[in-house]
Amino acid sequence: MANFIPAGDGTHTGWRASMQKLGGNLAGMVIPNIGAFIAWGLLTALFIPTGWLPNEQLSSMVGPMIVNLLPILIGYTGGRMVHGQRGAVIASIATVGVIVGTDIPMFLGAMIIGPLAAWVLKKIDAVLDPRTPAGFEMLIGNFSLGISGLLFAIIGYVGIGPVMKAISDVLGAGIQALVNAGLLPLISILIEPAKVLFLNNAINHGVLAPIGVVEAEEMGKSIMFMIETNPGPGLGLLAAFWLAGPKLLRGSAPGAIIIHFLGGIHEIYFPYVLLKPQTILAMIAGGATGVATFLATGVGLVATPSPGSIFAWMAMTPPGNHFGVLLGVFLAAAVSFVVAYFLLKLSRDDSGSLEEAQAKSKAMKTGASE
Repeated sequence: MANFIPAGDGTHTGWRASMQKLGGNLAGMVIPNIGAFIAWGLLTALFIPTGWLPNEQLSSMVGPMIVNLLPILIGYTGGRMVHGQRGAVIASIATVGVIVGTDIPMFLGAMIIGPLAAWVLKKIDAVLDPRTPAGFEMLIGNFSLGISGLLFAIIGYVGIGPVMKAISDVLGAGIQALVNAGLLPLISILIEPAKVLFLNNAINHGVLAPIGVVEAEEMGKSIMFMIETNPGPGLGLLAAFWLAGPKLLRGSAPGAIIIHFLGGIHEIYFPYVLLKPQTILAMIAGGATGVATFLATGVGLVATPSPGSIFAWMAMTPPGNHFGVLLGVFLAAAVSFVVAYFLLKLSRDDSGSLEEAQAKSKAMKTGASE
């Protein structure tokens, strides 16, 4: 995993360093697969019924990609980082169990069970390899992987999948409680971290959209359609990474902005937050600003914008609501940008590349131990 863990400057200690390392490991499973996310995002933006070029046949690939392909790729990558090709294979097998064990996209489940299964297999191989008779390496190696993979697929099916679903349900209950208490801007404290953990679709379509449908039937619009899908916070975050983020990521930020803000694929910015976990504060601040602005101006959308692009938002905005909608989007972007820019400047690494930063960090640790 070391290739994707952002090195610090030697000043981060304790839980901050642990969070940074964890975020780097999670992002390391996603970043190599960004191309697959872009392919899925373009397919979604173009061909779903509310897309730019609706096509029933081509849009039938959207579901299998997000439910099956993307989680398996993430699990595969995590397993490969832990134990090479054998780790990648067992991680893919285990991820299938997580996928089948629930009815929501299991990105987080894949991030958990993929590396875990690969790590266990690595330990098993360390025990078996020295004891394997010559000529039986392939037989024992394949059976140890197959049996371990089967067990982890079962564990994923009966354990991790339902646990992830339970987490989603708990978040949904918390969101409903904030709605009932009239503390809607605080909803971003739950929404934004959940989005980055790839629970965005479950929360939007499983919790917010049903509430929004009821409100839209009564009032012709609902703010519930705007909470999770607001492209403003992500726009501000990516702009901050473009100007103040690690040099390794700056070149990718403009393209991500286009895919996120114009294409509506919010998943594109999640790895950026995982790499710099402190920027979740910027997302929360931006999201809360957007919700507060929407409340103050009394605006709403008539249905869920899908995908969550600025174009879809404009299409779902009822007459007379455009000013408040745009104001909320761009104020959210401005607040997210300012907070993220400040946080990135505080943690900025001036090394020319990620590899140089890692070498610098390793040298500092070696010097400290002497």
